[in-house]
Amino acid sequence: MKTSAPKSGPDTDQMRLVAIPRLAAGGRWRVEAMRSLSEGCFLWFTKGQGRITVAGQTRGYTANNAIYIPPGVMHGFEVGPQVFGTAVFFGKSSTVTLPAEPLHLRIREVHAQQEVNVTLDMIQREMDSDTPAHDRATRHYLGLLGVWLERQASKASADAPRPDAAKRLVARFTDLLEKEFRRGKGVGELACDLGVTATHLTRCCRETCGRSAIDLLQDRRIFEARKLLLETNTPVGQIGSSLGFASAAYFTRAFQHLTGVSPTAFRRTI
Repeated sequence: MKTSAPKSGPDTDQMRLVAIPRLAAGGRWRVEAMRSLSEGCFLWFTKGQGRITVAGQTRGYTANNAIYIPPGVMHGFEVGPQVFGTAVFFGKSSTVTLPAEPLHLRIREVHAQQEVNVTLDMIQREMDSDTPAHDRATRHYLGLLGVWLERQASKASADAPRPDAAKRLVARFTDLLEKEFRRGKGVGELACDLGVTATHLTRCCRETCGRSAIDLLQDRRIFEARKLLLETNTPVGQIGSSLGFASAAYFTRAFQHLTGVSPTAFRRTI
């Protein structure tokens, strides 16, 4: 399905549909690194497979998987060369009723697969249209997408196991990490805030997503650093300080360890 930026409209200025492969056009780190968005995001995979981490839980995805990520929820996912699908970004001011919690749905019914494909096609068609009331039609189709998500989630909830203690702890950790990653707190301090030891927190992180707590923390901080290096003229040292690094030298070492290049060299890639 062809995707493009929407035309202007009362509620659709910030809403957009993007082909999933295009999300990694500026580098795979843009989708694979841990980060959160200030808007809801719906991912509909139509081909390929990979892994996605949402709120500290890693699961495999394949064709006909629907994933909803609420605003502020930390996530990252693989986008290989054979992965196709559509990402819907609802915009910060969206009035669509959407789930409060993340969803990962495996849509097996052909009718449900067809329904979401038709809805996405109609959203794109109205966004590309110059006909009267196309903006209002876009909002209505987005509402239908929200209804589709709610119904599919309701069907899946009966069979969904309750998250175990490790998953609940790591979800709390990623939520706290998203709020605190700029303050320079280490894993020990974050674990203390959660009422557990750093060792226990790291064990749970490895169990739910195959990564340590420090890996998640550094990935989140370095993702933000890369964005600031590419999208602003803020001096390198000031970026490191704003993300809680104790010194410019420590920031440079951490950045180079994760990316293979220095912050200054990375900025020159623009």
